[in-house]
Amino acid sequence: MADAVIVVTLLLTAACATAAVTQRDPARQALVLSVLGVVLAALFTVLQAPDVGLSQLAVGSALTPLLIMLSVRKTRRRGRSKEDRE
Repeated sequence: MADAVIVVTLLLTAACATAAVTQRDPARQALVLSVLGVVLAALFTVLQAPDVGLSQLAVGSALTPLLIMLSVRKTRRRGRSKEDRE
């Protein structure tokens, strides 16, 4: 039973990672990266590393996508303001 759970979480991890790589829009990529962080946290928990899972949950699914989204927003604003000046 435990092997089946590990295989399912590994397949989910592979699917989420592939989805993150195939996205063209950085905002969507950040959202998929957040889902990937949650799936990785579940994988670490299944593999009996709950401390690593909690760290992954905090950093990989919350902090990193947030920073990416803020960076995308800032660069899109900068691009618009340059277009307005011209």
